Amino acid sequence: MKIAKVLSIMIVAIFAISACIPQAQPTPAPTQAPTMEPTAIPEPMFKDIVDTAVADGRFTTLAAALTAADLVETLKGEGPFTVFAPTDDAFAALPAGTVESLLLPENLETLKSILLYHVVSGKVMAADVVTLESAETVGGSPISIKVEDGKVYLNETVQVIITDVEASNGVIHVIDGVLLPPQ
Repeated sequence: MKIAKVLSIMIVAIFAISACIPQAQPTPAPTQAPTMEPTAIPEPMFKDIVDTAVADGRFTTLAAALTAADLVETLKGEGPFTVFAPTDDAFAALPAGTVESLLLPENLETLKSILLYHVVSGKVMAADVVTLESAETVGGSPISIKVEDGKVYLNETVQVIITDVEASNGVIHVIDGVLLPPQ
């Protein structure tokens, strides 16, 4: 009796396993002769601006501020955008308590205006930035641009320290300070 049960279980198992094994498929005849035309090589897939900044690791304060100001989805959007991204060190250089105060619910509109002052519509690469005297931000106020001794400065004092970090929806230029919109 036990042997019959074991044999029946083994037969069921064999049928179950054989049902999972892929069956050989006939190769279809080609419908047209292959051509020797070159095919397009897909461009590398970049992350969007927010994911690129987060993956870098030097923009945790910026990421937290974008989240608090409800701007993450905007900067994950189609774009293109140019973002002048302050590092964590740039935020740390603000007077003590500034970042914490800006993250409070009652100051979120101020935070949002500061963050939007770091964003320009369009993809503006470094080669283009150095030819400009100013750029209009999506916050509605211009940023002044000055090139001096091969270095780019925004609003006279904030230096662009890394350029042309490409993202799927624009470009990031890393800056050493936080830009404050005019009052």
